[in-house]
Amino acid sequence: MKTAPRQARPLDHLVLPTAALERARARLDALGFTVAPDGTHPFGTKNACVYFADGTFLEPLAIGQRETAQAASLQGNPFTARDAAFRFRRGSEGLSAIVMGTQDANADHNQFERAGLSGGGVLDFGRDFVTPSGDKARMDFRLAFAADMRSPDFFGFTCQRINVPKADRSKLMAHKNGVTAIRSVVLSEPNPTDFQYLFQELVNEREVESHSFGMDIKAANATISVLTPDGFTAHYGGRAERDERGILGQAILFAVKDVPAFKQLMSSRNIGYSDRLGRVIIERAAGQGAIFAFEAE
Repeated sequence: MKTAPRQARPLDHLVLPTAALERARARLDALGFTVAPDGTHPFGTKNACVYFADGTFLEPLAIGQRETAQAASLQGNPFTARDAAFRFRRGSEGLSAIVMGTQDANADHNQFERAGLSGGGVLDFGRDFVTPSGDKARMDFRLAFAADMRSPDFFGFTCQRINVPKADRSKLMAHKNGVTAIRSVVLSEPNPTDFQYLFQELVNEREVESHSFGMDIKAANATISVLTPDGFTAHYGGRAERDERGILGQAILFAVKDVPAFKQLMSSRNIGYSDRLGRVIIERAAGQGAIFAFEAE
């Protein structure tokens, strides 16, 4: 019997642990991003998101109530447990998780379990969303987690929006730097194809493009690239440990409306950048846990 062809999931957002939301907000604002008001999770973490016109977003994540987050982890919350593990091993700044959009997180959880890649039980929760005008709206989510035990510093999950408030986010999607979308997420590993099954299940896509620098897998709206340390340095100029095994979050490639205008904005704000392979590269800084790269949309 023929199995139905898979349909690749869309990239939903990226989790960026940070020591303090105030620091992340200041850095992202300096880079020309519009940052949403703080959001509080019921399990002790909080965020300050950056939304894009393509439906993706960044989630800078900080600890709001440490005791609550620790208790949630002890009670089996995969989100807080993986965040705590990342901070213990890698520090409080970085890129820890890729999140894919879904219509059925329960089905995704069953899929991950069958593949031997479940990262924990399904998580249901809700929080208030604050609009730019100050109005509050309730949002509810269901998450299904995927992870490979060989890679303790990275995980993925799918996010189903159970309740979506009718809120105008157009002001939050307008960025002074002209960014409109996340084009690619860049990870590193000495032997990228050792982890192809994790990404095939997370993205729900069998097709993997292997090349001399690593591998790419295409989500519905973006590309996930897992590069060797040398491949990562060649493309983005950053340093990745050559002998350290496991997936590590390294860089985010954004689409920008006007590259010369973007460079002018960075120069006016004393933000250093370099040009590499047709991209503008900005190195990591406090509140910016990954290399940010920008290219014309």
